[in-house]
Amino acid sequence: MKTIKFGLIAAAALGLAGLSQAQAQDVIKVGVIVPLTGPQAAAGQQIVAAMKLYQQFNGTKVGNKTIELVIKDDTAVPDVTRRLAQELIVNDKVAVLSGFGLTPLALAVGPVITQAKVPAVISVAATSMIVGTSPYFVRASFTLPQLTAPVAQWAIENGVKSAVTLVSDYGPGLDAAAAFKKRLEANGGKVVEELKAPLADPDFAPFLQRAKDLKPDAIFLFTPAPTAGALMKQVVDRGLPQSGIKILGTGDVTDDDQLNSMGDQVIGMITSYNYSAAHESPENKKFVEEFRKANNGRRPNALGLGGFDSLHAIYKAIEKTGGNTDGTKLIEAFKGLSWVSPRGPMSIDPETRDVVQNIYVRKVERKDGELYNVEFKTYENQKDPK
Repeated sequence: MKTIKFGLIAAAALGLAGLSQAQAQDVIKVGVIVPLTGPQAAAGQQIVAAMKLYQQFNGTKVGNKTIELVIKDDTAVPDVTRRLAQELIVNDKVAVLSGFGLTPLALAVGPVITQAKVPAVISVAATSMIVGTSPYFVRASFTLPQLTAPVAQWAIENGVKSAVTLVSDYGPGLDAAAAFKKRLEANGGKVVEELKAPLADPDFAPFLQRAKDLKPDAIFLFTPAPTAGALMKQVVDRGLPQSGIKILGTGDVTDDDQLNSMGDQVIGMITSYNYSAAHESPENKKFVEEFRKANNGRRPNALGLGGFDSLHAIYKAIEKTGGNTDGTKLIEAFKGLSWVSPRGPMSIDPETRDVVQNIYVRKVERKDGELYNVEFKTYENQKDPK
């Protein structure tokens, strides 16, 4: 009798194990590694909020597979990012990674994803060379040269002959300064000084004063979006808007999430970016309205949109493979994807796995009682200018 009972229990256990395994096979896990605490927390908060909104719009199913987000806070520390990537791959069995709020964080996972053959979709990190460091990287955000060349072109077309660059001293900042200088000087202009502020706990004031004292036609600015408010406060405090110097930058420095708190003195500032909350399209109107409803009136920015489009690319790649999560098949499925995002048309270059998209030149204006980056010129289908 005991033997019969044991057999029944064993059979039941095996049945439950089989059911559990079948259920597991119907779930595809996406590991999301972002800073949710610390000085870069705003980036992670935007990404997670936008990914949740994407699932609100589109559900959690791709075919008969359920997409489950496994969200981890790396506090913007590369060693933590690397450890979390290893844990998500080995313990949680994620099929794809995404997120990465800064370049060093993305670079930290390159060797991990290469060894494990697990794709990683970059939602923010913007140094040009990242995607080339692993055959399993895909970018859904932007590169700094891709953003910068258009505002440098606009500067040339609008009489700028001399400029100072001031950027945060890490990969994307160096990329931005180099791209601005290359485009300006190729057209007869001159970058008279290249200034670099530390990424951690930056004090921009002495650099801004130096730029003002040099009296160039323009100053070009870049800092990651979470520190944009601090930079623009010091721009205003130093009197740069009244100095006669054109203030230019990438859209990071007039970040949509912080723009209203910067005040009317930033009205008229020119930036170039891949997205504005004021972008005129039905897709963006829905995105902004629903994001604000879900996040206590908070405005989405390009970092959030990077998360939204990262998850869209992941859904579409899984759809292309018919739910097959083999890393080699998935990375091939990302290549050549194209869609209409709230930012406008975009695609993944099949040769480079990097993003191709419109870049917009914008001016800060007051609209409907709020400050917005209003687009007035479009550079279509921009690739990273290698």
